[in-house]
Amino acid sequence: MILLLTLAAVAAPAPAKPVTPSEIVAKAPAAEWETVRPEDLLVIDYDGGGRTIIELAPAFAPVHVANIRALANGGYWTGSSVYRVQDNYVAQWGVNEGGPAVPASVVKRPPAEYSRSVKGLAIRPLGFSDPYAARVGHALGWPVAWNPKTGQANLTHCYGMVGVGRDMAPDTGMGGELYAVIGHAPRHLDRNIALVGRVVEGIENLSALPRGTEALGFYKTGTVARLIRTVRLASAMPATERPSFQVMKTGSASFGAYVRARANRQDQFFNVPAGGVDLCNAPVPVRRTPAPSSSR
Repeated sequence: MILLLTLAAVAAPAPAKPVTPSEIVAKAPAAEWETVRPEDLLVIDYDGGGRTIIELAPAFAPVHVANIRALANGGYWTGSSVYRVQDNYVAQWGVNEGGPAVPASVVKRPPAEYSRSVKGLAIRPLGFSDPYAARVGHALGWPVAWNPKTGQANLTHCYGMVGVGRDMAPDTGMGGELYAVIGHAPRHLDRNIALVGRVVEGIENLSALPRGTEALGFYKTGTVARLIRTVRLASAMPATERPSFQVMKTGSASFGAYVRARANRQDQFFNVPAGGVDLCNAPVPVRRTPAPSSSR
């Protein structure tokens, strides 16, 4: 009997090695990636070098995104600055005082695009509870929250998300002042500010800046964190210089496997799986568009 057990143990197959989230992303087939349109990429170049690239979200804030495109095409941010860096919160940039003329096509008091109808959104539920919303998940490549009772959905303030600075009135943010989340996700801002996109590359050029010493992380009068040379849409750049990115389709099989792996990390480091995941801890994978493979 002992001999038989020993032989059975030897013959038993070794348990399958858990697949990590990064391995799932690396192996995702090309059909499961969506290329970002050039008109939805906002490219910020800084004085002295460095670049931050933002993917815009017209499906959630169409008026604000149209404003941002018009401002970029009109050179509105040329010579502007990053003037606020608040620790564990946001980095903000724009034309803080005065500035160039706003293009005529810009809606100066846009509607409060804090949420939109769930109609047309194929939402993949996250499958775990959320303290800030009735339901959370992913749609069109973005992290979203929604309420089945109201039929409204909204983008969420995860790390790297970009929003529109405003005054007290909800319709006062036209898009000239933008901020990126550089700290713990300030989800309390959800449905209170228009979110218009996310940083897909170069977040370090905002998150690694010295913190402002004045109230709310503003820099002292006459000083700024970083000067901005130009802000352009990728569609306005020469084709040879135009950056290109792809976002994993959130309705794909690979994305579903990726989220499950994020919730149940089992590898040589994670000995105890969490058994759950926060929406902002399951960021949608984004990558540079791979160069076409050459055939010989």
